[in-house]
Amino acid sequence: MAQHNLQFGKPRMGGNFNNENRRFGMGDNRNGGFRAGPRTNGTNDFIKNGKKPSVVAVLNKPQWDLTSLSPFSKNFYVPHSNIMSRSRQEVDDYRRNQQITVKGANMPNPIQFFEEANFPDYISNEIRRCGFANPTSIQAQGWPIALSGRDMVGIAQTGSGKTLAYILPATIHINHQERLRRGEGPIALILVPTRELAQQIQTVVRDFGSSSYLRHTCLFGGAPKGPQARDLERGVEIVIATPGRLIDFLERGTTNLRRCTYLVLDEADRMLDMGFEPQIRKIIEQIRPDRQTLMWSATWPKEVRNLAEEFLSDYIQVNIGSLQLSANHNILQIVDVCQEHEKEGKLSLLLQDITGEGDSKTIVFVGTKRKAESIAKIIRSCGFGAVCMHGDKSQQERDYVLREFRNGKSPILVATDVAARGLDVEGIKFVINFDYPNSSEDYIHRIGRTGRNQERGTSYAFFTPGNSRQARDLVSVLREANQSINPKLEEMARRGGNRGAYFAASAGGKWTNGPFNRRPPTAKTFGGTNNWGEAKRWTGAPTTHQVGMTRNRPSRFSNGDNFQNNPMQINTQQNGNGNYHFNQTQNGSPLFSTPPPAITGNSPNMTHFLQQPPPPPPQRTVTAPPPPPPNSNSNGVTKTPLLTLKDTCSIQGLAMMSGRSFNQPAFLNGTTHAPVQAVQL
Repeated sequence: MAQHNLQFGKPRMGGNFNNENRRFGMGDNRNGGFRAGPRTNGTNDFIKNGKKPSVVAVLNKPQWDLTSLSPFSKNFYVPHSNIMSRSRQEVDDYRRNQQITVKGANMPNPIQFFEEANFPDYISNEIRRCGFANPTSIQAQGWPIALSGRDMVGIAQTGSGKTLAYILPATIHINHQERLRRGEGPIALILVPTRELAQQIQTVVRDFGSSSYLRHTCLFGGAPKGPQARDLERGVEIVIATPGRLIDFLERGTTNLRRCTYLVLDEADRMLDMGFEPQIRKIIEQIRPDRQTLMWSATWPKEVRNLAEEFLSDYIQVNIGSLQLSANHNILQIVDVCQEHEKEGKLSLLLQDITGEGDSKTIVFVGTKRKAESIAKIIRSCGFGAVCMHGDKSQQERDYVLREFRNGKSPILVATDVAARGLDVEGIKFVINFDYPNSSEDYIHRIGRTGRNQERGTSYAFFTPGNSRQARDLVSVLREANQSINPKLEEMARRGGNRGAYFAASAGGKWTNGPFNRRPPTAKTFGGTNNWGEAKRWTGAPTTHQVGMTRNRPSRFSNGDNFQNNPMQINTQQNGNGNYHFNQTQNGSPLFSTPPPAITGNSPNMTHFLQQPPPPPPQRTVTAPPPPPPNSNSNGVTKTPLLTLKDTCSIQGLAMMSGRSFNQPAFLNGTTHAPVQAVQL
């Protein structure tokens, strides 16, 4: 093989290496071996911001002559009589109620019911089979525009039903074109940023295109090219593809886009964020200029606007909801301001509450691949079904993970941001941001995995002082969605994200300067709760739960206007015999109707984290003092280790973690032990 003067990596096999201006980098599994990035000048210079060089496929731009192109039809809209009879005031009132904002010339009125779309029977039957009641806002306004053959920009939050907003018009568009012959390229092309989104769109195409016998394929990296190439060679009407893998097939000559007349850019803002703009431009250059183009995005940044102005003609812009960055209002958002070392214990308590909600799925978002594997392993060791997904997973592993998560065998998915966009799984009730993302935009896309299709959902976020720079943006997102705001978060936002300040619960709500993890030497923790400050959780549970340990504990997974100054906490007090007992309080009131019994002894299986109190110091003599007891500092003060998620799950037999009364037997490490008679810290 010829030697290539490359900065890093080896060229992929099978590519065209004759052009000396091409730079081959490490293959990107998600996008067919092409690493996204900006356009280069052929000098092999590294990209700014520390990114590796990108690979931009070299494709000759066709010289389009509209006079020689075969004509095609793209206007199939027949307005319903009900739509024509509505007054301008009625139309404006409907758009206002549905939070629809439109911009453009000669825009059609929205439909309010499915029958007003005048869909053909093969589509109407599928809609009735799915049991949809009424179209969503983006569908109501988007279908008349798309069926009219107009270019369109749709800006809507995740879970708004935008996939059907362009799939159903695409099906009608294809059925009005000449039949595709073997070897010809697709009629409809849908570009997406990730393989997961591509597969989900293919599922929708399969459901709504089967009755009209439309052929389709899905092109993405990380999967064998052979089956994808065979589909393209046989001919498919619809192609759903990531930019890199599609460019690979275009350059090899496996397919072409000469027959493409319907182009969709889904999650355009995400594709630009990932650096796919050069690939998108190369692909659009291969499509005839009189095509119909629909661009969909959750946000409307300058980069997306520039792309729309360049490649869309006389387009109509449709905004659903606020024109600013906004979250789905069907999602209850809970933000817990805490310390980094408290998150595992809080996650354990949270998962216990969630599992009591019945058959519901949960996504736990973390910041790194290594942490995703670690958290998933610990959750499984606690008896919960959990799977893990991140960028290093192969396509077979991803398919297995999604299959286990969809069918409910593993109701908890631990994932990095690879699953934040486009993942559409039914039954996701909870989203937990174990690690808060780097931007509010990513936060909105994360929590958008729940609350889809007009369903209700709940999101939970652990917000630490290390995330303080995002406090103001997060408060803005919460206010726009009419959510209750944690006072600690508001104070952090007012402080301007000062990373040197820490809201210490022990200071009675005051801000104290100092290291984030500073704790008094005598602090004791149990299950993520300490006796020197708040329990770092806040709840909307009624006070009727405050009687008796065997009663249901207040839910930690709720939100309301009741951010307590002194939420439920667990303290330990020393009795006259030198032993410790629990005194659980809420807002200063005892949780017990009667004091707990005086108990002695301890469980042999908990000695690795529950310790005997240190013996009294010996009388001062001329001899050297004895060494400090194990697990203590140089002053002889016992240091109680923090409980991790694994430790918390291993003591679920205790009354404090499972709601069991003190005189019931504990089930630890697979063995039933005698009733717990004392717990000494």
